[in-house]
Amino acid sequence: MTTTLAGKVALVTGGSRGLGAAIAKRLAHDGAAVALTYTSSPQKAAQVVRDIEVAGGKALAIRADSADVEAVKHAVTETVNTFDRLDILVNNAGVAVVAPIDQFSIEEFDRLVAVNIKGVFVATQEAICHMGEGGRIIMLGSVSSDFITPYVGLSVYALTKGAIASFTRGLTRDLGSRGITVNNIPPGPIDTDMNPADGSFAVEVTKLTALSRYGQADEVAGMVSYLASPEAAFVTGASLKIDGGSNA
Repeated sequence: MTTTLAGKVALVTGGSRGLGAAIAKRLAHDGAAVALTYTSSPQKAAQVVRDIEVAGGKALAIRADSADVEAVKHAVTETVNTFDRLDILVNNAGVAVVAPIDQFSIEEFDRLVAVNIKGVFVATQEAICHMGEGGRIIMLGSVSSDFITPYVGLSVYALTKGAIASFTRGLTRDLGSRGITVNNIPPGPIDTDMNPADGSFAVEVTKLTALSRYGQADEVAGMVSYLASPEAAFVTGASLKIDGGSNA
């Protein structure tokens, strides 16, 4: 473990697997106490907590569906009650539905908006009540938001992530006077269980990258850790792509 984030407390939404798990472990590795939310993977969430604790860190798993306003509020409250503060919020939880626009149901649309937009708003609004100078809000967006939408069926997902990019810019002005930074990380193709490097889209998506490969979750986690650190104190309002050159 390092001490870059020693004394800090982080909340990572959707932290039981994939990018969220990698981010939670990296922040803990760098010294932060970490709370993570999960919806339907208690065993995986518990394993992330065990991994962090075995490595000498502090962690807490909280069941909270990001579409549930009260559950999101409770997750922030429980984090603060357990660790006495909150310095870093990573809005990682998200869902994706791939379907042509004329086949997209209202139920699917509502679910994407509830998790990808409303859940981020609620978590952020609650978190900033506990943050002081040096607080960090870090969004996990997507290159589909305003850079590249590589295949059919991503229009609604891109809509929600575009909202997050705009929300980031607006929050930068809202929170700048309080010394809280707000940044967005739009990943390109990252090898996770939701978008595996050997999945049905992988061959075509890999061709779009300059590096001819999928990224790894740890590579995104490294950027999150940087933005959470004192070194990034003057970085705010940025969208920092990690996409292997997909939009080059």
